[in-house]
Amino acid sequence: MSSVKAEHKAGLSRKVALTATFSALGVVLAPFFWFPFLGTKAYPGQHLINSLAGVTLGPWWAALVAVIIGLVRNALGLGTIFAFPGGVPGAIVVGLAYRLTSRTRTRRLKYVAALFEPIGTVLVGGTVSLFLVAPWAAGYLKPAQDLLMRIQELGAFTALLTLWSGWAISSFMGSIIGFVTLLALERFGVLSERS
Repeated sequence: MSSVKAEHKAGLSRKVALTATFSALGVVLAPFFWFPFLGTKAYPGQHLINSLAGVTLGPWWAALVAVIIGLVRNALGLGTIFAFPGGVPGAIVVGLAYRLTSRTRTRRLKYVAALFEPIGTVLVGGTVSLFLVAPWAAGYLKPAQDLLMRIQELGAFTALLTLWSGWAISSFMGSIIGFVTLLALERFGVLSERS
């Protein structure tokens, strides 16, 4: 019984340490690895971290990493309110996808879950940002006002496709880098059988 508790504590300690590490890495990359897009800040570094955290920590811890990075980036003036709907769904999707792909023995298929990040970020996060967050925050946040102006200028569907395209560039870049990083980490023995 005590060995089970010790194993649980070790697993929890590992998750806390990785959560702190990924959060710090995401914040450190923030000033160097982003581009402006329609009142948001597209951040491939977030999607890289989502890919790594989703695979190594699972969906809920990875979502926590995305929230921490979003909070710190916003506190430092490096992010926008869209960091949350843009980061959290991607992390969750990667974690859930890895639960399915981790059962395969093929290296590339095992970590292909990292490439599912755009589904959460672009389709879920982009849609939530445009239709829920932007209208809610438009009264007091300039980025949300900019996004709502795009809806009025282009129409809702065209604005959504435009937002998706910009976020897709960021998300695909980050998730591909994450996928390649996971393959390299496994090749060098950094990832254990438990990840």
